[in-house]
Amino acid sequence: MCRKKALGCLAALLISQSVQAVSYPLPPAGSRLVGSSQVITVPDHNTLPLEAFAAQYGQGLSNMLEANPGVDPFLPKSGTRLVIPQQLILPDTVREGIVVNVAEMRLYYYPPGSNTVEVLPIGIGQAGRETPRNWVTAVERKQVGPTWSPTPNTRRAYAAEGKTLPAFVPAGPDNPMGLYAIYIGRLYAIHGTNANFGIGLRVSQGCIRLRNDDIKYLFDTVPVGTRVQLIDRPVKYSEEPDGSRWVEVHEPLSRNRSEYESDRKVPLPVTPALRTFISGNDVDVSRGNQALERRSGMPVNISLVQKHY
Repeated sequence: MCRKKALGCLAALLISQSVQAVSYPLPPAGSRLVGSSQVITVPDHNTLPLEAFAAQYGQGLSNMLEANPGVDPFLPKSGTRLVIPQQLILPDTVREGIVVNVAEMRLYYYPPGSNTVEVLPIGIGQAGRETPRNWVTAVERKQVGPTWSPTPNTRRAYAAEGKTLPAFVPAGPDNPMGLYAIYIGRLYAIHGTNANFGIGLRVSQGCIRLRNDDIKYLFDTVPVGTRVQLIDRPVKYSEEPDGSRWVEVHEPLSRNRSEYESDRKVPLPVTPALRTFISGNDVDVSRGNQALERRSGMPVNISLVQKHY
């Protein structure tokens, strides 16, 4: 909970950045591991918050916090080494259209015929205003300059916090949906923002929020009718063609208000298949359990025999 409160205070400090989707060549058949992480050093006399580094390298704030526990999100110290978590395991689902894994706050787009995947960080719905977690739909339409009509429940919730929301927000740079919206299904959208924070956080009214350069890229690239799948998988794992076993663990989303407000970690969904995967004869069981406990958001090689990557 302490970290959640700190993140909520970042709004006044964060700055917008020009960003691009991180593009990866698709791995060979039987493989789901892509990319490689890198390490940067916070420059001397740093005055930028962690969000600035996240935006520069195409990450969400949550991705950077998972990879760099203990770093000051308001002002990382000069000389601090920051891990940029650009290695990942592709979700275990069809490589088609848009796949959103709400647990890791990433959107995957597979451009048809390109043999690549574009990965973009996202913001998702607040606790109590959830982004759908297990849903297959499609891009229904796209809108330049979307308008926003907050629901009565949303307006009441804001009023309870002493804030006033208008019944209608016209299109323009002050609209919370930003300048572009991709509508999925009838009730939700992938859209931009009028703020300079919130990517990698639970901040929206249930829609999927992107940085403005990212939504512009997606808007220009994704056609109407594109398949969209939303999943909730905080733990991804893969046995690679060389026999190595990898696991990538993210903090799971809270399932209720009590979990959201608690200081305790949300329990991981450890399925029988996952338990079998991390306890085989060729697995370093201790390393696997440490990965589940650490929740670094980065792939960890849990093979008993480590190979150089």
